[in-house]
Amino acid sequence: MRWTVVDSPIGDLTLAADETGLCRLHFGGTEQALAADPLLTDAAEQLKAYFAGELQEFTLPLSVRTGSAFERAVWQQLTRIPYGEMQTYGEVAKIVGDAGAARAVGTACNRNPIAIVVPCHRVVGAGGKMVGFGGGIPTKRHLLELEARISLETLWT
Repeated sequence: MRWTVVDSPIGDLTLAADETGLCRLHFGGTEQALAADPLLTDAAEQLKAYFAGELQEFTLPLSVRTGSAFERAVWQQLTRIPYGEMQTYGEVAKIVGDAGAARAVGTACNRNPIAIVVPCHRVVGAGGKMVGFGGGIPTKRHLLELEARISLETLWT
């Protein structure tokens, strides 16, 4: 696995890639040895464009080798939530086939190995309540506000 750290408006982001694709994106730095890698360079450039409001959909190959079948279904659904929009934990649970599994969706979001690119920040509590996020609620709010602002600006131009 190859690792790099990217500076962002929400602090350091650690990215990792294997031979298949991007396999990790988490908040904060790392103790891993860093390496130059074309995929990680592309991921860093796409993240920079995302935070600048110039990119709404990531086009990176992903490598997800962990998670239960339910968690993988949740992560797949997260990639279908449009930029600038949100779904509740209950809505995601219903879409993946288990309407009573809102808490399990929260657990799957917490275990998401590729934050931001697999946008778990777009999942909120019932009634749009801002709850739980591995990067912290202020980070979740920052990401949602960025996407809302860019969506509105795009709509008005």
